[in-house]
Amino acid sequence: MFERFTKGARATVTGAVTHAERAGADSVTEEHLLLSLLDQECGRTSLALASLGIAGRRASVEEALAQARRRGGLTKADTEALADIGIDVTEIVARVEGAHGEGVLAGDRGNRRWWSGRRPFTGGAKGILEKSLRVALGRGDRFIGEEHLLLALTACPGVVADALAENGVTYETVERALSGQPGEGRARAS
Repeated sequence: MFERFTKGARATVTGAVTHAERAGADSVTEEHLLLSLLDQECGRTSLALASLGIAGRRASVEEALAQARRRGGLTKADTEALADIGIDVTEIVARVEGAHGEGVLAGDRGNRRWWSGRRPFTGGAKGILEKSLRVALGRGDRFIGEEHLLLALTACPGVVADALAENGVTYETVERALSGQPGEGRARAS
């Protein structure tokens, strides 16, 4: 599958590995793929993200991702489902962090794999790469570009899709931005 990746998509994957290394993460996650996409400065995807106004809200996206890590990776849907049965995730996080330190639910961010020379991709990150292939095929493309990675990130439910949606970036708004149609990302994100 990697042979179908464009130069930009390969740079995104490589950038995701770099983000994981900087964070001291044991593996490459969907979050690292998103951060790498946000780093891109040229190409259709960076133009689409700029038209949706996400470049100016990177800090908001990073904060949403950080909050999800503090919740142990629970999505908004997970949190709401637990609230429906009387479980207050915010209270649980506060109690656990009070007893064990802030960010303890974010998981082990230790760098145990530094000696191996490479970081594995999580199942979720692999799922995004696989979904990007399906997105490309569904659009009739014979390559996998950054735009397919971004569409896959918005299409797969999870913390990254939640963070993007909070900032007006959904599958539909990205498709419109990629096709040059006026997007609704700015209007909904304010």
